[in-house]
Amino acid sequence: MLYLSMKYAITAKDLRKTFNVAKKNVVAVNDISFDIAEGELVGFIGKNGAGKTTTLKCLSGLLVPDKGDVEVLGYTPSERSHDFLQKISMLMGNRSQLWWELPANETFLLNKEIYQIDDAKYRNILDEMVKRLDVKHVLDIPVRKLSLGERMKCEFIASLLHTPKLAFFDEPTLGLDIFSQQNLRDFLADYHSNYNSTIILTSHNMEDINDLCKRVIVIDEGKILYDGQLSKLTTKYPEMSLSEIVRNMLL
Repeated sequence: MLYLSMKYAITAKDLRKTFNVAKKNVVAVNDISFDIAEGELVGFIGKNGAGKTTTLKCLSGLLVPDKGDVEVLGYTPSERSHDFLQKISMLMGNRSQLWWELPANETFLLNKEIYQIDDAKYRNILDEMVKRLDVKHVLDIPVRKLSLGERMKCEFIASLLHTPKLAFFDEPTLGLDIFSQQNLRDFLADYHSNYNSTIILTSHNMEDINDLCKRVIVIDEGKILYDGQLSKLTTKYPEMSLSEIVRNMLL
C-alpha cells in the first residue's frame, strides 16, 4: 500500500513483536513509537536481545509486527512491494549477500540486474565506490579468499550500488580491525552526505555511533529508554564515555 503523503522516511507507532520460545511468548519489541525524517542517520543501540534487529526486520518487511502501524518511505513494509524493495537495503555484519565461491564482481552484476541499474549509472557508482574503498585488486578474487575487511567493503558496495533511499546497517563493523572500522565509517559518512540517504545504524561499537550519528535511540527489553540528540547525552555526563553512559542506562 502506497501512502500519498509522507512526512517522515519512517513512522512507527505502538510497534510490537513477540516470539514463541520454549512454549512461552517473549516480547522482543514492546509497543515502541518513533519517527525518522528523510536524510537522518540514526544510531539504534542496546545490548544483545534488546530488540534492535527485530525492529529493523519489521521496518524492512522481513517480519510482520503483531500490532502497531508502520510506514516506511510511504509503504507498508510487510507487503514487500517491488517498488518498496527497490528503495531499501539491509546489511547485517554477521550475514553475507556475496556469493562465497564467486568473485564480488559477479554479485555486483547480479544486483545490477535485480535493481535494474542502467549501464552508465552502474559503472559510475561502482567505480566511485571501488576507488573510495580501495578494493579494485580484489574484485575478481573468490569471496572465500578475501580477508574479513575486504569482504565487508564489498558487502557495502553490493548493498549500496542501487543508491537506496533507506539503508539499514546492523553491526556493519563487527569483527573488523580498527583501521577497517574507520575506513568503513568514513565511507558511510561520505555516502550519506553525497546521497542524502536515510540510515539506521545498530552497533555495539560506540566509535561507530560517535563518528556517524547525531541522534540515538537506546532500546532495552523491547522498550525505548532514550530518543534524542547524542550531544545531549554526552553533555549531561561529560565525565563519562558513550559506552559508560549507555551501560549505566541499561543497568
